[in-house]
Amino acid sequence: MDTRHFRTLFISDVHLGSKAAKADFLLDFLKYHDADTIVLVGDIVDGWRLKRSWYWPQDCNDVVQKLLRKARKGTRVVYIPGNHDEFLRDFPGMHFGGIEVAERMIHDTADGKRYLVLHGDEFDVVVRNARLLAYLGDWAYDMAIMINIGLAAVRRRLGMPYWSFSAWAKLQVKHAVNFIGEFQRVVADEARKNNADGVICGHIHHAVMEDIDGIRYINTGDWVESCTAIAEHQDGTFELIEWRQIADSLPLALPVNPQGELAQQAA
Repeated sequence: MDTRHFRTLFISDVHLGSKAAKADFLLDFLKYHDADTIVLVGDIVDGWRLKRSWYWPQDCNDVVQKLLRKARKGTRVVYIPGNHDEFLRDFPGMHFGGIEVAERMIHDTADGKRYLVLHGDEFDVVVRNARLLAYLGDWAYDMAIMINIGLAAVRRRLGMPYWSFSAWAKLQVKHAVNFIGEFQRVVADEARKNNADGVICGHIHHAVMEDIDGIRYINTGDWVESCTAIAEHQDGTFELIEWRQIADSLPLALPVNPQGELAQQAA
């Protein structure tokens, strides 16, 4: 597979430090995708889980080194912290190994559009107003991920396609309280207040591109379940890339380990 080069790549919610993070998938994605600018839209490192229990395997180091290497080679890398890596919010404007830290940013596309880029947790009522409830929800999500791992192994042995229990369970709850729609609406309103044509965010792990009352709403998804990223082409058009589906179609180029995960190291 040839490397694809874009004007901009947007990636969020990798959750390095969580056992659920698909760091190996992201490594292969970064090998085959490059850009003039890479924007990390929050929750790249999962500080919440690292505080509870330290977990930092080699592939987490490899992802960090891959991004630092791209920065050294001339890629502009901007890190917009989220709620799980909020410790970086104390360093706006700072550079670490060539990676810029920003609270939020306005991204000007090649076709002259303005996009507000932010993680989005400030518009999540649970995170903003009830931190304890947010932590409990995070713990429940961890449990759902553990169920997901066992279920995926059984489905593989039966020759069945991948299906995410955790994504399904989360979606049922979110739909029950109409959370996703409300989140999208308030984030789109924030873009409108900033005289932007659209907004690019993460946080809710729900990748989508759609128009909301004249504002283009783009969510990058995550690298826990969906393994998605948003790419801006040289003409300013956007593409939602679902790397899990692409990787599954490349079994020879991307070998898997016995757990069914991609086993290739960073180039």
